[in-house]
Amino acid sequence: MILIDTSIWIFALRKKFIPEVKEKVSNLLAQDLVAINGIIKLELLIGARGPQEFIRLKKYLDSLYEIKIESSVLEKSYEIAYHLCNQRVIVPSTDIIIAASAICTNFVLLHADKHFDIIAKYTDLKAESFLPLISKTNK
Repeated sequence: MILIDTSIWIFALRKKFIPEVKEKVSNLLAQDLVAINGIIKLELLIGARGPQEFIRLKKYLDSLYEIKIESSVLEKSYEIAYHLCNQRVIVPSTDIIIAASAICTNFVLLHADKHFDIIAKYTDLKAESFLPLISKTNK
């Protein structure tokens, strides 16, 4: 299974999508390999343009496999945050929770966010980054 971060969804769902990202997401969806968690769902729903889009997007996201943010995920988040802080590495707490969700389920995190590359350096996060492609495309 693949946990798709908000940073990927944005480039797959927007009107001017990045073809490689959209193709990757479409293939994963077709194979029923996509997971989400509450943080990612929240970040996506915040961007809904109006009540109709909110309802449609929420229904779509609700159909995906959801990693619940339970105590085991939070405990892993605390460990990661503590370890990173001791290394003098600061990343957003929401990214730590997303990474912990992937680690606890042993899922790969598909992303385009430098913070996950940093977290992967210091933890056992399995990550696939589209950041180099997106950085090159957005120049």
